[in-house]
Amino acid sequence: MRWRVSTRVLGRWLKRQMPKTLFGRSLLIIVLPVAIMQIAVTYVFFDAHWQTVTSRLSDGLAGDVAWAVESYRDDPTPAAFAKLSSRAEDSMGLSIALQPGRKLPATRRDPPVLFGPFFAPIDRSMQRALNDRLDDPFWFDTTRYPAYVDIRVAVPGGVMRVLAPRDRAFATNGHIFVLWMTVATVLLTTIALLFIRNQVRAIERLANAAEAFGRGVDVPAFKPHGAKEVRRAATAFLDMRSRIQRHIDQRTTLLASVSHDLRTPLTRLKLALALGEPSKRNQAMKRDLAEMEHMIDEYLAFARGEGGEAVETVHLRELVDEVSEGALRAGAQLRVAVDPALIVAVRPNALKRALSNLVMNAAVHGEHVEIAARVRAMGGVEILIDDDGPGIPADRYEEAFKAFGRLDEARNQNTKGVGLGLAIARDVARGHGGDITLDRSPLGGLRAVVRLPG
Repeated sequence: MRWRVSTRVLGRWLKRQMPKTLFGRSLLIIVLPVAIMQIAVTYVFFDAHWQTVTSRLSDGLAGDVAWAVESYRDDPTPAAFAKLSSRAEDSMGLSIALQPGRKLPATRRDPPVLFGPFFAPIDRSMQRALNDRLDDPFWFDTTRYPAYVDIRVAVPGGVMRVLAPRDRAFATNGHIFVLWMTVATVLLTTIALLFIRNQVRAIERLANAAEAFGRGVDVPAFKPHGAKEVRRAATAFLDMRSRIQRHIDQRTTLLASVSHDLRTPLTRLKLALALGEPSKRNQAMKRDLAEMEHMIDEYLAFARGEGGEAVETVHLRELVDEVSEGALRAGAQLRVAVDPALIVAVRPNALKRALSNLVMNAAVHGEHVEIAARVRAMGGVEILIDDDGPGIPADRYEEAFKAFGRLDEARNQNTKGVGLGLAIARDVARGHGGDITLDRSPLGGLRAVVRLPG
C-alpha cells in the first residue's frame, strides 16, 4: 500500500515537472532518448572497452617493471644496472633510476577533486597489476606528472624509480571519444531545436489566428503552413471561418430586413396616434408602442451582436464617461475611478453597449454606482461596476446571464427589460476574449467584473 502511495506521489511530481508547451514536450521526446543513448554508449565504452584496454596496458607495464626489478636482483652491479636502464629506455620507453638509501613515500598524492572519478579506475587497475607482478613493496603516482606515471619499488640498498609514459599505463584517447559524443549530442539537439521550432511555429500561428477570430479580429495574412497535418487543420479552420462569416453576413442581412419590416408598421401606428385626439387611451397606446420598439431593439441587438465592428485602440476613461451619462440622467449617484491614461484595444460600440447595460442595471436597482478599472497582474484589464441595490443570491449568478431570464424575487426588474442586458454584456465580453462574472459588492449590492484580455 505504501509503495502504491509513493508511486502516485512520484507520478504527480513528474507530471508537475513536465514541460507545459508543445515545444518543450516535443524537445523532450526527441532530446531525452538521444541523451540517454549517448550516456549509455559512453558508459558501455568506459566499462567494457576503456577499462579493459587500461587493465591490459597496466598489466604490460607492471610486467616490464617486474622484469627490471628481477634483472637488477640477479646482478646489482652498477654496470649491469646501466645496461638494464639503457635497454629499458630503448626497448620499452621506461626511464629507470636507482636511488640508494631512499625509502618509499609514506602517503600517496590524491588527485584533484574534479578529476578524481577519472583517475580512480586507473589507480585501481595499476594497483591490481603491480600486486600481481611484484612481491616487493611498491608505491606509484598517476597524477604528479602530466605525461608520466611514477612507480617506485623497494630493492636492496634503496629504491628503484621507474618513470613510464602515461600511454603505457592506460588508454589516453577516452576523452576524445567523450568529446565527440558531446559534440554529436549538441549537434543533434541543435538540429532538433530548429525542426521542432519550425513545426511548433505553424501550430502557434494557427492558435493565434483562431484566438483572434474568436475576438472578432481578422487575420488576412494567415495561410496554412507547416506539416501536412497542421496544414489540414489550418485549411479546415479557414473553411470554418468562411462558413461562419457567411452565416453572420446572411443573418445581418436578414435582421436588417426584419428591422425595416417591423419598424415600418410601428412608424405608421406612431404617426396615427400622434394625429389622433389626446386621451388616456391614446397615451397608453403610445407607451405600448414605445415598449414594443424597445423590445425589438433588444431582440435585434442580442441576435445581431457587434461582430462586424473593427477593433480600435481607445482610452477607457472616455468610453466610461460616455456610458456614465445615461446613469446620471437616471438619477444615480455615480463615482468613476478609471485612469485617463488606460488604453484598451476593443470594439468601442460593442463594449459601450455592454457597459451601458451593466451601468444602467446598477443605476436602476441602486442609488450609488461606482465604476473602477485596474490592470491585471497576468495581463489585461478588469472593469468593476458596483451598486448598493438588493443584489442577487450567489447561487443564481449564472442564471442571471441566461437570455430572457428574470430574477424578480431577487432584484426588482425594470418593466421595460426583456432579460437580455446581462446576456448581451457577457456575449460582448466573450467576443473580446474575456468574460463577465458577478460577485458581492463592497457597497452591499451587486458587483459586475468585466475582464478583457491584454
